[in-house]
Amino acid sequence: MPSDHIIITPHSYDQAAMVQQMQALMQQQLAPDAWQWLQEKAAQLNTQGSNALAVAFAAMPRKAGKAIVAISAENAAAFAAIRPHFTVNQWSIDRLCRVWLLLQLDTSDEAVYVRRIETLFPAAEMNELVALYSALPLLAYPEAWRGRCAEGIRSNIGPVLEAIICNNPYPSEQLPEGAWNQLVLKAFFTEKRIDQIIGLDDRANESLANTLIDFARERRAAGREVPPMLWRCVSLFINAENILDVEAAWYSTETNERAAAALAISQSSLPEAKALLQKNNELAAEIHSGALSWKGLAARMAGE
Repeated sequence: MPSDHIIITPHSYDQAAMVQQMQALMQQQLAPDAWQWLQEKAAQLNTQGSNALAVAFAAMPRKAGKAIVAISAENAAAFAAIRPHFTVNQWSIDRLCRVWLLLQLDTSDEAVYVRRIETLFPAAEMNELVALYSALPLLAYPEAWRGRCAEGIRSNIGPVLEAIICNNPYPSEQLPEGAWNQLVLKAFFTEKRIDQIIGLDDRANESLANTLIDFARERRAAGREVPPMLWRCVSLFINAENILDVEAAWYSTETNERAAAALAISQSSLPEAKALLQKNNELAAEIHSGALSWKGLAARMAGE
C-alpha cells in the first residue's frame, strides 16, 4: 500500500493515521478499478518525473467521480481526533482523493516537496484549487504555505474562497494578523458563513474590530444592513469610541442584528455596554440561559 512508504516529517498530527482514515472512507466509495488506479498512481509519485502528480491530479474526476462523500458522525469524529478541526464533510470524492494523493509525496527534502505542490497551483482549475487549499492543514512544513494561503484569500472564485475560509484550521494557525484580518473581511464581503471560520474568537484583535466598525458605519450610512456576526468580532473591543455604533445595532429593527449586539454587549466589560443590556431583560435572560448564543444565532441566520 502507498501509505506504508510515507515518510513522517514536520506534521502537527499523525499523518499515517490520517491516511488510513482517508483510505478506509475512499474504499467504501470508490469502485475497485478506481481504487486500484489510485494506488498505482500513488506508488509512482516518488519514482517517476514531477509530471506524474499533475497528470494524476487532473485525471481524478474522470477516474474517481464527483459524488459527495457519505460520512458518518463516527467518521467525522475520527478525522477531528487525528487533526483538530479538520473535516471532509460535504467533500466530493475527487477532492478527497486529491488530498490523499498529496499525502503520498515524499517529504524528506523540504525544497523538493514544496516545489512539487507549488507547481500545481498556477495551472489548477477551480476544483483542483479547492483540493489544494483544503489540503493546507495536512501538508508538511506548514509555515511554507502561508504566502500561498494569503494569496488565495484574494481569489474571487467562491468555492476556492470557501475552501480557505470555512472549516479550515490552517489560516488561524499560520497566518499573520494582517492576512488573517483580510480573510475575515473577505468572508464578510463575500457573505461566507462567519461561524465556520475556525479560530475566529481566538484570533480576534483590535485592528480587525476597528476595521469592521468602519465597515458597519459605511453600510449603515448607505442604508444597507450590517452583517450581524460582525459584532462577534467586535465584542471584546467595545470602547468609548465605538459604543454608539454598538448602540445603533442594539436598537436595530433587524432581529438578528439586535440579538448579535446583545451577545457582543454581554461579552464586553465596558460599563456603558452593560447598562444597555440591562434595558432588555428578555434578551439578557436568553443569553444567561444559553438560549441565545453565537452558535444558535448563526444557525438561525442560515435557516437551520
